[in-house]
Order: sequence, then structure tokens, then C-alpha cells
Amino acid sequence: MVLLTMVLTKYALMESGVFIQNFFFNNLQFTYLSSSILFITAGGYIINDIFDLRTDKINKPNKVIIDRFITTKSALKAYYIITSLGLLLGFLMSYKWYHLGLFLVPTIVLFLYSKYFKKKMFLGNVIISLLIAYSIYLIYKYHFITQCCYEYSIFEEPLKNTIFVYIIFSFITTLIREIIKDIEDINGDLKIKAKTLPIVIGRKRASHVAFFFSSILLIFLLLVLQFIRSEYLFLGYGIIFLLLPLLYFMYKLWFAETKKDFSSLSNQMKIIMLFGILSMLLFKFI
Repeated sequence: MVLLTMVLTKYALMESGVFIQNFFFNNLQFTYLSSSILFITAGGYIINDIFDLRTDKINKPNKVIIDRFITTKSALKAYYIITSLGLLLGFLMSYKWYHLGLFLVPTIVLFLYSKYFKKKMFLGNVIISLLIAYSIYLIYKYHFITQCCYEYSIFEEPLKNTIFVYIIFSFITTLIREIIKDIEDINGDLKIKAKTLPIVIGRKRASHVAFFFSSILLIFLLLVLQFIRSEYLFLGYGIIFLLLPLLYFMYKLWFAETKKDFSSLSNQMKIIMLFGILSMLLFKFI
């Protein structure tokens, strides 16, 4: 999903011809940038699996890889190698020394998330949601970094606003899904005495929190659709592939009770996220 988001942000949205005419952020630079983020993200998944080994053996025993196919020591080595490759590519993409922070900060945050923040009520959900939205921001930012090596040498207000819409959408949908995943994984999290939202306030109240953010997402989508009501292609797509699925999701969420229910809801939100990102392709038809 991260790679697809980055590809569509650059080639479908930013290079649609709607916002920008001249491009300095070339394909080779994009390959370095996206590879760096993918390596850092993969490293984050590995270190998360290492720290979550006890929980995963309870929540999803059939999907556990560490201590089943590879040892913890080998997984840790893979984490260091893959993360180092990501930071190296990030260094190559750093026009100025402080640009390395764009890659170093998410690397550190992913480690701290896996070790500490994931077990904290709501904080872990917010952090991972910010990191997912960050991939959109990074593509946008590097367009300006490559403009004479300064971030905002050219400023396109319509592009900025559109990017902001996708960042908000990505953040809220990821946050909802992370809360639902915590509800789904409550049994394993209880074993390690984690303080996730459903453990602290209860599964039903946590589902109400997810419903609250779903309502915020609904209002946000309605505002966006109202703003683009004259663009019939976007309006129709938004109603059919985002608004109606979200309403169905909210209906199912309100009555969800079992682990199977929340597992299904997690997949439904993932589909909504996918359709939201795929809407970037519509800019090619304007």
C-alpha cells in the first residue's frame, strides 16, 4: 500500500498536468526515495514482529514467521541490514544535511513504536497513522526539494490543498483501522499487559471511538464532495467507492461483537483506503 500510494502521488496526481507543468523530481530520484522508504518500512515490520512475537503467537499463530522459519537473531540482523540500506538511500537523496532527518526520524519512530508506543493507549495508533500519511507528504516535499535544492522555491496552492486532503484521508482511515486491529488483537495484548485502547476502556467503548472517527471521516468526505460537486467524475467516484462503502462500514461497526466481525471490518477499511488512493488516477482524465 505504501509503494502504491507513493507511485500514484507522483505519477497520477502530481504529474497529471493539472497542477505542475515542469518536473525536476525525475524517475531515478523517485526510485531512490521510494526504495528508501520501503526499506525503512520493511525494517519497521521486522522489528515490530520481533517485539510482538509473544502477542502474535496468540493472535495469529499461523502467520508467525520468526522462531518458525527464521531465528530471532537472523531477523534482527535482517532489520539492521534493511534499515541501513534505507538510510543509505536516504543519504543519497539528501541535498542538504538536514534532509537526512526526513528518513532518520521515521526510522527512529518506527523502532520506538514497536518497543514502547504500540502498547500505549491510542498513542501507538496515532503514530502509525502519521507515518502512513507521511509517505504522501514526502513525495510532495521532494518535488520542491529538487527545485533548485530548496523546499518551497515554487509554491502551487491547489496542489498543496489536494495533497493535504489525501494526507487527512490517509491519517483518519489508518487510525480507524489501527483501533479496530487493537480490538481484534485484544486477547494477545492482554497476555503481555499492553495498555491499548480496548484494554483500557473496553472493547465496546473502543469500537465507539472507531465509530466517532468514522463519523469525522464521513463529514470530511461530504465536505470534499461538496467542494468538488461540479467535477462529476470525482463526485460519482466519491459517492460510489467511498461514501457508500463507508456508510456500510459504519453500520457493521455499530453492531460488531466478535473477533471475526472486527477482522472483516479491518479488511473493509483497507478497501476504502485503497479506493481513496486510487482516486488519484482520476486526475489523469481531467
